[in-house]
Amino acid sequence: MTVLVASDTPPAIRGMLKRWFVEPRANVFVGTLNRRTRDKVLEYVKRNAAGLSLLIISSEPNCQGFKIERWGEPDRRDTEMSGLWLVAEKWVEAENQPF
Repeated sequence: MTVLVASDTPPAIRGMLKRWFVEPRANVFVGTLNRRTRDKVLEYVKRNAAGLSLLIISSEPNCQGFKIERWGEPDRRDTEMSGLWLVAEKWVEAENQPF
């Protein structure tokens, strides 16, 4: 399963995403695609949608069962620590930032 959360999606890109995904809320796309199709769709979106910000959560064979990717200018940061995906809004101490 793949979940895309987009911001400021152009109508042409939104229409293209609806071919493979269901849009339960505006700019939230959910679907089950194989890895190759998912990668090709995301390549197209990244190449043709300037200024778009994406949060991509997809199934992955790890202990949590998913991975997180971001593209564009995210408002939060994610990192993988000891095999677990963590999402941070802000860091209290600058020296402890993993990125």
